[in-house]
Amino acid sequence: MEHVTSTPTLKAPAERFTGDVYLNMIETPAEPLRLAAALVRFTPGARTNWHSHALGQVLHITDGVGLVGTRDGNVVRVSAGETVKCPAGEEHWHGALDTNLMAHMALVVGDGTGDGTTWLEPVTDEQYATALATADGGRTDRA
Repeated sequence: MEHVTSTPTLKAPAERFTGDVYLNMIETPAEPLRLAAALVRFTPGARTNWHSHALGQVLHITDGVGLVGTRDGNVVRVSAGETVKCPAGEEHWHGALDTNLMAHMALVVGDGTGDGTTWLEPVTDEQYATALATADGGRTDRA
C-alpha cells in the first residue's frame, strides 16, 4: 500500500487549455499500472483544447456544471455526480460553463508511451458559444 497525502496544484499549460485550469495529478502512467488520473478544476468559461485519447477517457464530474463536446457537434451539459465516457480516438473537449466552475476526475489508461493523449487546436470562442446555446437542447437553467 502507498498512502499519498497530497499532490501540488499545478496550473494547466496554456498551450492545451483556454482560460484558467488547475490540476492535481493523482496518478501518472508508469509500468505496470498505466492509469493517469487527475482532479481538474475549470474556472468559468475555461476549457480544454480539442483532443483524443488512444484508449479513451472517463470524466467523472465532482463539482459545478460544464460541457463536453465532440467534433460531430454533440454537446452534453454535465453536473456533479455524472460521468461521461469518451471512446478511443474520439476528438472532444470539456470545460466549465461561462457562469460556473466545474471540476472533474479525468481517468485515462496510457498506451505504454505516456497517457495516449493527442492534443489538437483550441476550441474557438464561436464553437464554445454554439455549445453553450445547443447543449441539451439549449437549456437556459445553467446553475
